[in-house]
Amino acid sequence: MNSNTKSELAFTINNMFKLAFLCLSITLSSCKTEPEQPMTEEQLIAKAKEIHERVITLDTHCDINVNNFTDSINYTQELDNQVNLPKMKKGGLDVAWFIVYTGQDTLTDEGYKQAYENAISKFDAIHRLVEEIAPNDIELATTSDDVRRIAASGKKVAMIGIENGYPVGMDINNVKKFYDLGGRYMSLAHNGHSQLSDSNTGERDSLWLHNGLSDFGKEVIKEMNKWGMMIDVSHPSKEAIRQMIELSQAPIIASHSSARALCDHSRNLDDEQLQWMKDNGGVIQTVAFKSYVNEEKQNIRDEKIKEIREAIIDSLGITWHDWTSFGQLDEAAQMEFIAKRKIVMDLADKKANSIEGLPGNVNVSDFVDHIDYMVEKIGLDHVGISSDFDGGGGVDGWNDASETFNVTLELVRRGYTEEEIGKLWSGNLLRVLDEVQEVAKKLQAE
Repeated sequence: MNSNTKSELAFTINNMFKLAFLCLSITLSSCKTEPEQPMTEEQLIAKAKEIHERVITLDTHCDINVNNFTDSINYTQELDNQVNLPKMKKGGLDVAWFIVYTGQDTLTDEGYKQAYENAISKFDAIHRLVEEIAPNDIELATTSDDVRRIAASGKKVAMIGIENGYPVGMDINNVKKFYDLGGRYMSLAHNGHSQLSDSNTGERDSLWLHNGLSDFGKEVIKEMNKWGMMIDVSHPSKEAIRQMIELSQAPIIASHSSARALCDHSRNLDDEQLQWMKDNGGVIQTVAFKSYVNEEKQNIRDEKIKEIREAIIDSLGITWHDWTSFGQLDEAAQMEFIAKRKIVMDLADKKANSIEGLPGNVNVSDFVDHIDYMVEKIGLDHVGISSDFDGGGGVDGWNDASETFNVTLELVRRGYTEEEIGKLWSGNLLRVLDEVQEVAKKLQAE
């Protein structure tokens, strides 16, 4: 091959490379500038359903009534309550934390005895469900590994939380007893000051019993750390919460609280408390309780449908209570009223929805506003989800476990990824549980 031929060949190859590069550049450029097509509503729903199916959905606060745990009336049936197995299956709710709740009563030996007996009756009811009534459908979990194993098997998952440390009485050994029965979190107070901690309700009159935690309450915090029980700060006072965080060697949780900046209620956490929770490595389980999500909106609607509600109350012969008088009822009366209240509110909402110009109900979008706020304020790793079902919770669109998918749909609608949604639904809470149990192992080894 002569020199001229070589030169021509080199020129041709060079031009071919240039042409190829130009074509590639045009292609890449067109890909970069092509706008992303927005999803249709059908595509959005389909995407949300796929995510909802793959992630583990976990609700940290579902109250129970022991009357629903019998041979004839139980969670295998489509009951009128908000959480049962048919509704969990329909809504794709994988994990329900069933609550051993005890209302606050006198700080006496008799009061502690009755509270303990009440707590044991609820532990027994939950164990009856998973061991006798429906062992093929639901299983008790005490660790994150249990949760994943049971969920993978196709069963629903039960976990146990304790709302109000009042049943502990003055016997520190009861912390371990409750742990052995499956309790994996406990709050030290509810509505009213306990022997362990001041309650948020002290804000009403600025009357405090302990100025935070009692000396015995501080010992209970240490005992919970030792055995691997998460500390729940959803009902105690702000000062009590501060002291709990200071004392605890492990992260803590708020099992059902929202952002006070969006709804100024003493049950919610203010920005300073949110920062405490972040610094502690804990998690706030955003609660779908209308009055804790948007109290102003709820009150306006309540006022507008007051006459409708009162007519229904009269026709049903129900004695009505506001939340102050509700707190004075014994627990059996509280549970009975909550069930009747739900019937009244559902009937009133149905009738009111036909009224033109009526303010809308507090809904899933309002609820997710709180998630958005706390994610922006303290980071996604410190936010979770709860309902307070069968304890007064529920918003329009998530009124019971059968509507759980709507929460995932709203999260997808707002741009949360599958990984982020998985953390919100269960990942963050289970991470805290793991860390609490690791601390317990170290303390027990000392």
